[in-house]
Amino acid sequence: MSFALKLGASALALTVATTAAFADGHADFWKKAAEPYQGVTIRGVTESSPPSLYIREVLAPEFEALTGIRVDVETTSWDQMFDKGIKDMEAGTGIYDMVYIEQDIIYSYLARDFLTDLSGFLEANPALNAPTYDEANFTTFADYFKDAEGNLYGVPMEAFLKVYLYRTDLFGDADIQAAFKAKAGRDLVPAKTHAEYAEIAQFFTDYGKENDMDLWGTTAQAHTGHVASWYEYYESVVPTFGVYSWGIDANNNYAASVANGGAMNGPEAVEAMTWWLSMRDIAPPESPASTWTEVGTTFGAGRAAQGLVYGENAGWIAADAEKSLVVGKVGVALPPLADGVLAAAESGDGYIGYYDGGAFGMPHSSKNKEATALFLQYIGQNEVQPDWAVAAPRVTNTATYDDPKVVAFNEELGGYYDLIKDKGYLFAGAPAYPFHAQVREATAPIFYQILLGDLAPQEGLDQMAAAAEATLTELGYRK
Repeated sequence: MSFALKLGASALALTVATTAAFADGHADFWKKAAEPYQGVTIRGVTESSPPSLYIREVLAPEFEALTGIRVDVETTSWDQMFDKGIKDMEAGTGIYDMVYIEQDIIYSYLARDFLTDLSGFLEANPALNAPTYDEANFTTFADYFKDAEGNLYGVPMEAFLKVYLYRTDLFGDADIQAAFKAKAGRDLVPAKTHAEYAEIAQFFTDYGKENDMDLWGTTAQAHTGHVASWYEYYESVVPTFGVYSWGIDANNNYAASVANGGAMNGPEAVEAMTWWLSMRDIAPPESPASTWTEVGTTFGAGRAAQGLVYGENAGWIAADAEKSLVVGKVGVALPPLADGVLAAAESGDGYIGYYDGGAFGMPHSSKNKEATALFLQYIGQNEVQPDWAVAAPRVTNTATYDDPKVVAFNEELGGYYDLIKDKGYLFAGAPAYPFHAQVREATAPIFYQILLGDLAPQEGLDQMAAAAEATLTELGYRK
């Protein structure tokens, strides 16, 4: 069933009032709590992604039908989403009652007092407390949206891993297996190391050429002028080589350079960059213009045998025949790792990739906080999660994993939900840096020069480490 059809089926449920939130006998709470806010319109801004579209097309209309509170959800591009939300919160104009908070930006928002403490707000307004909402229902991903005291500033609405996807039809083809074994001297199975991954990538790129196929050995989120490539390297590539938190040591005067005790330009970082560039060079020709969106499209079009792909795309790639050419042909695995990285992640001293996602937070400048708090609780209920998880692969509530619909869909996704549930602890979100955007913007132009070939990896990373330290000194973090 396509994503669009799933939305249509859920929207149809509005007319017969069969959603779990109605059926469980709690409709009276929502109607009574919303009485003072009849006719109010709350507005939110978010990225145009499958989880957000589900909120706009399904959950918002459900909530309005139940409460009489209108919810306008503006879905836009990633950069416009941040620009609009930040400008509104900076000016205090109150245009938006809800803003999408990506996990990596929450620390900057908290440092600037942009957001309302949802835990405290609900505690101070007991009449608004929904019986079906409980912060304890969330997975540990919710911890990324809490302050040092454990107060929640955002209701998680999407959470997914950047995973290693591979084509099961290609990896399982007897003739391809024989050809690979003859060439590599080993069986064709998902890679465990970077050398194995590179060998598989080169094999399939060559195989595509030899057989006149639009097929390459790997994806690469390697846009030469978009931050998606910077994020691919720092979130998904360099950690697999054992470099964490961008190579910045917060416990050592925020050192970035090896000379000062950091790792941003160290041998592991150089090895990671060199390996990644070599994979970019044998990936589909659109890779130097690919962001997170295009990588999913490339894989769904059957143009890559394997790749690192955001899990929010895994659903449509594996199961939506209207959008994907590889339905039923997708497997999921952990990314390739350097020696010691898995052990470090298992012990809590490192991580193997990116645990991505976001939440809806309420700006301090919101003029409709009570109505907004009701809606945020509504989307945080266990009861609305299963259909949402099937329509847009994301899990924010622990109960979601055991729902029969999700269990069945997990099979279609090659065990993707099992991977999140069982191995999610090996992944991590962005480091808790309030200077996230500043360091990214200071280093990204140099990073693009590496991608363009204007700087060698070592030279470029040396300059990036210096730029990071200069920025951190200017901001007062380095003394």
